[in-house]
Amino acid sequence: MSDMISADLVDLDLSADTKEAAARALAERMVARGRVTDLEGFLADVAAREAQMPTGLDGGIGIPHCRSEHVTEPTLAFGRSARGIDFGAADGPADLVFLIAAPTGADDAHLTILSSLARQLMNAEFTDALRAVGDPADAAALIRGEEPAAAGDEDSVATPAAASAGAATVSTGEREEPGPPERPFRIVAVTSCPTGIAHTYMAAESLENAGREEGVEVAVETQGSAGFDRLDPAVIAAADGVIFAHDIPVREKDRFAGKPTVDTGVKAAINRPGELIGEVRGKAARGEVTAAGASGSSGSAGSAGATPVERGGESGEGYGTKLRRWLMSGVSYMVPFVAAGGLLIALGFAIGGYEINKAPSVMDHFLWTQADSWAALLFQIGGVAFAFLVPVLAGYIAYGMADRPGLVPGFVGGSIALTINAGFLGGLAAGLISGAVVLAIQRVRIPKALRGIMPVVVIPLISAAVVGFLMFVVIGKPIASAQSAMTDWLNGLSGANAILLGALLGLMMCFDLGGPVNKVAYTFATAGIAVASPSDSAMKIMAAVMAAGMVPPLAMALATTVRGRLFNAAERENGKAAWVLGASFITEGAIPFAAADPLRVIPSSMVGGAVTGALSMTFGATLRAPHGGIFVVPLIGNPLLYLVAIAAGVCVTTALVIVLKGLRRPAPGATAQGPGGADPSAPAPGAKQPVAA
Repeated sequence: MSDMISADLVDLDLSADTKEAAARALAERMVARGRVTDLEGFLADVAAREAQMPTGLDGGIGIPHCRSEHVTEPTLAFGRSARGIDFGAADGPADLVFLIAAPTGADDAHLTILSSLARQLMNAEFTDALRAVGDPADAAALIRGEEPAAAGDEDSVATPAAASAGAATVSTGEREEPGPPERPFRIVAVTSCPTGIAHTYMAAESLENAGREEGVEVAVETQGSAGFDRLDPAVIAAADGVIFAHDIPVREKDRFAGKPTVDTGVKAAINRPGELIGEVRGKAARGEVTAAGASGSSGSAGSAGATPVERGGESGEGYGTKLRRWLMSGVSYMVPFVAAGGLLIALGFAIGGYEINKAPSVMDHFLWTQADSWAALLFQIGGVAFAFLVPVLAGYIAYGMADRPGLVPGFVGGSIALTINAGFLGGLAAGLISGAVVLAIQRVRIPKALRGIMPVVVIPLISAAVVGFLMFVVIGKPIASAQSAMTDWLNGLSGANAILLGALLGLMMCFDLGGPVNKVAYTFATAGIAVASPSDSAMKIMAAVMAAGMVPPLAMALATTVRGRLFNAAERENGKAAWVLGASFITEGAIPFAAADPLRVIPSSMVGGAVTGALSMTFGATLRAPHGGIFVVPLIGNPLLYLVAIAAGVCVTTALVIVLKGLRRPAPGATAQGPGGADPSAPAPGAKQPVAA
């Protein structure tokens, strides 16, 4: 640890006002020591981690951290702020700031030391000492664990090496009374965060401390950067409950099935561990358990290698947040089917003309040398892919609510919605109902002997039957009528109404650049063309949505070109990639700019998106493909005017961004590459999911 922090990496009078400026000030000290080779690149990696989840913790602590190829060896820098800096913690700004830098391929020993520091931050005496220390060398020594603990208090500030007694640790409540003590309640927990350096271990320490206070045995498996040591199966088997505190999928989750489980985010374990322990004890008292096999390892279909939406949800979060999480799960898994099916159908139309939908099955008639046969093949494959949209939407909404047991009733309900022409509204309803039915079944207390067959026989059988009954007999027909009414309304749009709708969709596409609002607009558009013969209004809506989604990255690219001095080096580099991203209808290209300067970039993007959406509807541009950007211009109706609409929106957004940024130029050094450099995949156009921004 002695080589990881020294006096010249400590700033006891950190004057930065923002987390970006604080990161820059501490990172500059690392550069001076030769620990960081590229300041802007490193700050972009720090901001990328910050964009995933704020690094502020209750108690006045900020821990910006990342793994970066620009770091030569694991390094710590510490700053103390008199005014406090907002790192997103619920209780206010942080006065203690630790910048933790680890190389991309850091060895396990160094990462373990960094992780033990994260555990130390849960020790109030340690943080109090840092607030009182007056000399940088003393502060560095304290962080290294060289300052002796207060006399008579063996638990005050342990050294990092002592704090890292392994990735899997056990804390027990004190039992000093004579005689055989009553068996304590036993909990096993898993903690993990995207970087696996700080939050992972702080959550573990927090749970262990809370367990000691309440007389509960807590065994924690930290799934961090240094890998993870699996808890002994005997410890898991003896546990009375499970806590998952994670922001990335739990590895080998099946090991913990069949027990009362609380599934939450890693910050909840840091901020309110006592509540989580109380919650899992309550579930145990009520006999609520997860079904065996229901907690499989989380798959990955979203961006950045993580699940699109974490299943379950953070304990205590509102119903609205949970609903959004469930819906986004379904949409995220549906998007690839939309893109593949829609593009195949569009190519079929491009090659064979708009009568290709009347061609016979290629099973009966296919000539290798005939273009129409190939067009029909593409069209029919695309149609098959489109047929999965509603079942996949429903199935993965249910999956987001109830994990794997939700898949069977979700897919069954979605297929029924397709059969009865209930469309996407029916798919949404079927997914939510399926998840609710499975969750209700899982709450029923059953004998241990039957638990093994619950996930493979009982839950699929009962849930599919209940959902099928509700969709066929109870709610299917009203939903189908509502879907038909909405379709008729869209087909009847004209004039001012259509223009206003285009402007609204443009605003939605640019509001959160790929978040829930953006996906609502995109799903609304793709729902209209997800048929063999989409209406003219539906194709106009699809055109407006794609055009508006291209505006933010193209505008940021243009702004960095014409007024490069308003942007730092990392943003100018991101601007080059944004040309390709925007042209490909990948709105993520604007995320680095929006995250770094949201109050200027997002409103400007929304105005430009609204202009483009309204103009696209005014010009009557149509689009049969759900994705592709300028590469599907040949499939667009009125392509020249369509490009004019995009150009107009790009110019409007560019002008607004330049004007707003020019009104108040930040002081040099205060404009660190903020969360904007944050999007790690911005320079790699192929790495993004379509539509999600």
